[in-house]
Amino acid sequence: MNPDVSSIELSVRATPEQIYAVLADGWMYSGWVVGASHIRKVDDHWPQAGALIHHTVGVWPLTVKDTTSVIASEPYRLLELDARAFPVGRAHVRIELRRTNGGHTRIRMAETVSGGPSQLIPQPVVDPLLDARNRESLRRLCDIAVGRFAREAAAST
Repeated sequence: MNPDVSSIELSVRATPEQIYAVLADGWMYSGWVVGASHIRKVDDHWPQAGALIHHTVGVWPLTVKDTTSVIASEPYRLLELDARAFPVGRAHVRIELRRTNGGHTRIRMAETVSGGPSQLIPQPVVDPLLDARNRESLRRLCDIAVGRFAREAAAST
């Protein structure tokens, strides 16, 4: 594995379809991505390759307006993103979903700083920050997916 990649894995009691449903809802992006504070627009063809989410990153009044674009998407298996927050930086993010035993899904999120001044920060400083942020982002993603599933299951009974 590339030493410049922050990689976090989590197992959740939800299906890849349930998790991907949250990833495929661009309006939910700020609900699970730590740092994203507001969604301004989502392309109609999200999460297909080339689609954009226009978002705001940061806490008011220190916010940056930018975009995240889809590099690759394989429903229920993969979402690869180019996340931008200029002038701070840019990141390549890969989220992989793998079905495991007992209705669980293994989620792996890998992030590499790919542009901007953030590239100048030494890896030993960046890695713990990215790991903590990505761990929390995955926890939020899982909570949303599991909460949606529980709500839908309760509504159908």
